[in-house]
Amino acid sequence: MSIKLLVTGGAGFIGSAVIRNAMRNEGARVVNVDKLTYAATPEALEECADSPDYALERADIADLEAMRAVFARHQPDAVMHLAAESHVDRSIDGPAEFIRTNLVGTFTLLEAAREYWSALPGARKQAFRFHHVSTDEVYGSLGPDDPPFTETTPYRPNSPYSASKAGSDHLVRAWGETYGLPVVTSNCSNNYGPWQFPEKLIPVMAIAAREGRPMPVYGQGLNVRDWLHVDDHARALWLVLTRGRVGATYNIGGRAERTNMQVVRAICAWMDARYPDRAPHERLIEHVQDRPGHDLRYAIDASLIERELGWTPRETFESGLDATLDWFMAHEPWWREIRARRYDGKRLGTG
Repeated sequence: MSIKLLVTGGAGFIGSAVIRNAMRNEGARVVNVDKLTYAATPEALEECADSPDYALERADIADLEAMRAVFARHQPDAVMHLAAESHVDRSIDGPAEFIRTNLVGTFTLLEAAREYWSALPGARKQAFRFHHVSTDEVYGSLGPDDPPFTETTPYRPNSPYSASKAGSDHLVRAWGETYGLPVVTSNCSNNYGPWQFPEKLIPVMAIAAREGRPMPVYGQGLNVRDWLHVDDHARALWLVLTRGRVGATYNIGGRAERTNMQVVRAICAWMDARYPDRAPHERLIEHVQDRPGHDLRYAIDASLIERELGWTPRETFESGLDATLDWFMAHEPWWREIRARRYDGKRLGTG
């Protein structure tokens, strides 16, 4: 019997990749619980939409009665919790929604899951899992020579977004320790790939370069991130859910540290090769005021998941970036519709 998986935030960037992988490669039945906010992309799930093994529940994870009804109606075997407000810039401008969704929503979902799990019969109760998907940003900022984050790195969040995610991590741990809910947590590095909402670095820069507009780099562009292709992340999350140790945390990273300027210059080089008549695209780079409290560096030590679960990324940063830029250039109508109706590309998060 295949797993019936309840995914929160399944119409989002990472959530939709998780659902595609679960249904395409793992034979899972999926219930997608999503509020369908500005960043939702139902188009990313067109291959699943008509399947009898897929159901969409438009609901808010902070609504306890709605969550109780979803659990009662669908009787899932596991939960993968990805629903979250996720853009640091937006958290600087409007932190309240991040607290409501990421903290109150996680608390509410945990309570609904605990009630449901407590009433399950023996074998199903034993097999149930609640997988909380989080971020490396909860650990704060690394210096240039510091070793990468491990699962035991102390939490030190610096933005409203990372603070809200750190709080949600602690809630999940507490529900596992206090109530015995079988939880597992993962913290990932920066994701990129197809269907990413065009407010994040790679799509912002790719679209600006395609349109011949300034490519806005925060500060000097020396901030370092560890890049992870979303499909590699989706595979890792399935392993954590199905094979991870109850109560454990797994850090998931691509071992692909790059400064923001290195990423932007790689995008410019790709654009120069694809659109040589507009080269050099580096002339479009424009340094702008840095983000308040901008963490210098994130890096993940993924040794634990590699050792215990046998996961390694399939994409290098170069192969993943090439495929991602190919995808964005082939899906111009999708991001142009977003630019016209949902997000016009204006700078956020200036404080």
